[in-house]
Amino acid sequence: MARQSYIFTSESVSEGHPDKVADRISDTVVDAFLTADPFARVGCETLVTTNRIILAGEVRGPEGVIEGLEEKVRAAVKDIGYEQEGFHWKTADYACHLHAQSVDIAMGVDAAGNKDEGAGDQGIMFGYATNETPELMPATLQYSQNILRVLAEARKSGKEKDLEPDQKSQVTLQYEGGKPVRATSIVLSAQHREGLTPQDVADIVKPYILKVLPEGFVDAQTEWHINPTGNFVIGGPDGDAGLTGRKIIVDTYGGAAPHGGGAFSGKDPTKVDRSAAYIARYLAKNVVAAGLADKATIQIGYAIGVSKPLSFYVDLHGTGKVDEARLETLLPQLVGGASPRAIREHLKLNRPIYARTAAYGHFGRQPDADGGFSWEKTDLVDQLRGL
Repeated sequence: MARQSYIFTSESVSEGHPDKVADRISDTVVDAFLTADPFARVGCETLVTTNRIILAGEVRGPEGVIEGLEEKVRAAVKDIGYEQEGFHWKTADYACHLHAQSVDIAMGVDAAGNKDEGAGDQGIMFGYATNETPELMPATLQYSQNILRVLAEARKSGKEKDLEPDQKSQVTLQYEGGKPVRATSIVLSAQHREGLTPQDVADIVKPYILKVLPEGFVDAQTEWHINPTGNFVIGGPDGDAGLTGRKIIVDTYGGAAPHGGGAFSGKDPTKVDRSAAYIARYLAKNVVAAGLADKATIQIGYAIGVSKPLSFYVDLHGTGKVDEARLETLLPQLVGGASPRAIREHLKLNRPIYARTAAYGHFGRQPDADGGFSWEKTDLVDQLRGL
């Protein structure tokens, strides 16, 4: 039986964190190729460091896309807000080492003859949902993400001009009866302009944090750690190098659920690291939204070049109102068998919708009118409630 009383922590990082800058650039590359060709292939890795941006990886798409990437990459960095001496959107050195996709990989993935499109790699992907927040996400992660999102909005609007882009949050909650009841500690490190003290930063950020957390969660016993190192002026890629795909737990469930190990950013939707993780979240969320369980974890396994999943596993954590084996049979059928092609078509993933996913989590977001975050829809609920 799952524990009912415990303390749990999740962290998040802002769009200005160096690893998230790298994720944003890699997903900007994905969007650029999918805009030119919805069936383009992209595997882009980005390195950012002091006044330097380096792209590497393999692509398959229309000629001319690579030549136009520098402008898009610099625009992405500008949108994040980097105009610092050590990292500036306009003056940072830019190098692109993208090259053609391996023909061996392409042969395994491409549909040909009687062979359906195969998975872009082997791997195991997980999806998770829990009813402890309206977003059906772990509360510790959702609040950590929301804190940074509202601070970014305040910074970008000009309301909080003393804040800089690089920030990290961490929320620790006490659970009773399996539900979060109070915050035991809150950690926030916020990059700031020269001259501010930790108390100055605390005075800026605390009102935003208090608005994010539910009423009553912060009490006299809650521990606060605002800029605990004392000074955070040098940050972003100038303070620490950033790489694509190093924040996979921030991207998913904050440690509250398993992760298969694959990153999302920089990958087109033939890569099941991304697309199968999205469909697994979609199915888990619909199961919980339909009231079939309080929590749901789904695992799907794939082999490179093979279209049919090797495995499909459902765990309702002892909270289910329907047999898990029954869901293991039904859920794949609702999404065309969960083959790579079926996933792309069901969620309409061959669109330039990925740069927006690079910060504040790939899950727990609102579906966009243009198809972004389609995996957050709960359009299977009516079918599932009939079980």
